[in-house]
Amino acid sequence: MKSLLTAVLVVVSFISSAQSSKINQYIFDQKNQHRWLNQYREFLTIPNVLGDSINMVRNANWIKDLMVKHGVKSQLLLSGKSGSAPVVYGEVKTPGATTTIAFYAHYDGQPVNPKQWAEGLAPFTPTLLTDRLDKEGKIISFPSDKDVINPQWRLYGRGSSDDKAGVFAIITAYESLIVSGLKPTVNIKFFFEGEEEAGSKYLSDIFKIHKDLLKADQWIICDGPRHVTGRKQVLFGVRGDVNIDLKVYGATRPLHSGNYGNWAPNPAMRLAQLLASMKDKNGMITIKGFYNDVTPLTEIEKKALSAIPPVDDILKKDLMLPQPDGDGKSMTELLTIPTLNINGIQSANVGAMAANVIPTEATAVIDLRLVVGNDVDRQVKKVMDHIRSEGYYIIDHEPTDEERMKYPLLAKVVKRGAGYNAQRTPMDLPLAQKAIKAVETTMDYDMVRVPSLGGSLPLYLYEQLLQTKPITIPIVNYDNNQHAENENVILQYLWEGIETMAALMRM
Repeated sequence: MKSLLTAVLVVVSFISSAQSSKINQYIFDQKNQHRWLNQYREFLTIPNVLGDSINMVRNANWIKDLMVKHGVKSQLLLSGKSGSAPVVYGEVKTPGATTTIAFYAHYDGQPVNPKQWAEGLAPFTPTLLTDRLDKEGKIISFPSDKDVINPQWRLYGRGSSDDKAGVFAIITAYESLIVSGLKPTVNIKFFFEGEEEAGSKYLSDIFKIHKDLLKADQWIICDGPRHVTGRKQVLFGVRGDVNIDLKVYGATRPLHSGNYGNWAPNPAMRLAQLLASMKDKNGMITIKGFYNDVTPLTEIEKKALSAIPPVDDILKKDLMLPQPDGDGKSMTELLTIPTLNINGIQSANVGAMAANVIPTEATAVIDLRLVVGNDVDRQVKKVMDHIRSEGYYIIDHEPTDEERMKYPLLAKVVKRGAGYNAQRTPMDLPLAQKAIKAVETTMDYDMVRVPSLGGSLPLYLYEQLLQTKPITIPIVNYDNNQHAENENVILQYLWEGIETMAALMRM
């Protein structure tokens, strides 16, 4: 009996290996990669910043058409709210399958300032480079069908990594299975959102309206980068996120810095001092109770955290940061606690437009990343309480003349949108373990397991509204410049991302 079982396992292993080889031959075939590169280039030329409703619909229809081309039953899901972007939904039912896996990625991108992009690059003009810009990467022409594609080339453009790469990899993975003559072993649902970078404002409406349609045994989120070492990783949670607009005031008109200096308070200086009071010299947050309600890691999560390959030395050299913040804690440890970041700060002019004035106001945008245990409103209140403790009177509107005269220190504080809380999935979830094993068939090392991603997604909604605990499996390079100028993806990571998604469709 034992020898029979061994023989069966050998046969199953041989069949699985042969099937993987068949998929790999298709994915890493240069003819297919030429075609995909041209397709992806076309996808990236469509602007994808929320608010540009015409182009957002163009993106959605482009995705839908690609899915239909590969035989996926597809439709656009709408929240019914004015200005919202459509979700592109599709599904494939596999005869005999008892498990349904839903794949998520988003097609919208962060706002762009073309002037900040490097010479020769533009956000929606996909450009091919031989390497990273700061590593002497050179702009090259897109290859002809006869040219060999170097897997280390980088494709630059908004959304190239975050997160049109996820959308394209998932759809192309399904193509690779079907054309290779293989079938998924699970029922598949495709869900491509167009509002993630704006906080997924209407995602809950979509979930409520289409709850029955979106039922799945496991949601797999394709977003974010692979591990800094280049290894594939699975993430069992994400931080929450909320932004705050903060403005402080000076005189009602700009003043001559010589005639009024030393007498008229400078709002830029006051804002700088107020922001500086929120952190110590090691970058740790000094706001009262900011870390108090963090839910401790479980023993499984602590063990996983200790097994993650260290990245600090790599990043110090890559980013030229000899002394990071964090009071000696590793970057991996710091991902498990909440953050306070200044997204931007503005007051009067700099550079060629600078003038010798005392400005009238100063503004900052603060980004709070939350971990499990934090609550959006409670975390914002901690910041507001700190501002009050520094002597400021808080308002949520532009000050009246009476308020200006009554309160020497005025701060306008406004929370941007609702924000959302963090989410974490148990690391011993059976379907998650099955997904890991599937991806590991594409690797010769153990997958990196991370309790929580540093970035944010509203994954708590999947638990609350769809009763499913999601996991995140990212595919792009860590140095992709997501959310910033000169965003890019390494072609090898895109091809391997297709391979990863195909393995998950056969988990």
